[in-house]
Amino acid sequence: MIEVELKGYANDKIFERVREEFKLIRKEYHEDTYYQHPCRDFSKTDEALRIRIRRFNGHFEAFMTYKGPKIDQHSKTRKEIEVPLNDPDKHAEILENLGFVEVLTVSKTREKYYVEKGIVIALDDVEGLGKFIEIEAMTDKKEDVPHFTSKLRAILVELGVEKFERRSYLELLLGKEGSNGKA
Repeated sequence: MIEVELKGYANDKIFERVREEFKLIRKEYHEDTYYQHPCRDFSKTDEALRIRIRRFNGHFEAFMTYKGPKIDQHSKTRKEIEVPLNDPDKHAEILENLGFVEVLTVSKTREKYYVEKGIVIALDDVEGLGKFIEIEAMTDKKEDVPHFTSKLRAILVELGVEKFERRSYLELLLGKEGSNGKA
């Protein structure tokens, strides 16, 4: 599947507009642990491998996700492969035994909202970064990407988003650490 995704910087006003206009699906807590391949530099290939632990309504889910390189210049659209995990600690141990190195864990609170069939908005409060809004749609046809990108961008602009961001939360956090002399 191809995940067509746009992300923008948000504030309390944008969060409130989404809460007023769209139906809450659920509130989630995410811990996304990213791994570096032992033989390939994901920062150069624009790929990502993570284990996500998601908590909501007293439930727990975990997934391993591979994200391929971005496929257009205007969004965060990528090929995405995701599989459920029943024991994320053991999967992390397997990765580490194969030479993968843990890079960083991104923690966030996410509120998911239903926009229309196939389109979801996420309000993210990311530890160490602040508030963001993401909107996404899934497709299996690469030729549909420009249509979805335009449609999703229009929704975010209507909600008041002025500044868009193509970098991942991982990239933003690593850049922030680098500017503070920590990386």
